[in-house]
Amino acid sequence: MPPADWVTVKDSKKYAASYPSFATLSDPDGNAWLLQELTTRLPGRIDAAQTAFASTADLASALRRAAAAHGEHEKRTGQPDANWPDWYAAYMVAEQAGEELPS
Repeated sequence: MPPADWVTVKDSKKYAASYPSFATLSDPDGNAWLLQELTTRLPGRIDAAQTAFASTADLASALRRAAAAHGEHEKRTGQPDANWPDWYAAYMVAEQAGEELPS
């Protein structure tokens, strides 16, 4: 059981999908610890100026999404895009920041 002075999130059902489980423990020195599963960051918790991937699988997945979107981009323009690395980079940064994606 967490200490009485710990804050409980009101409307916790709203965040249940990202914060579904937690465990509390205390060490021999009397420190209390809360471990919580976190699958999605709440708004404002990610620095939009920084792009990072948690794993090579996440990066590979982002590259695949960018490749698919870039294929559609080339279909719309009707020509190959020699500047595809910059396009991929812009797409991946915008996607991660939650901004409008390039078309």
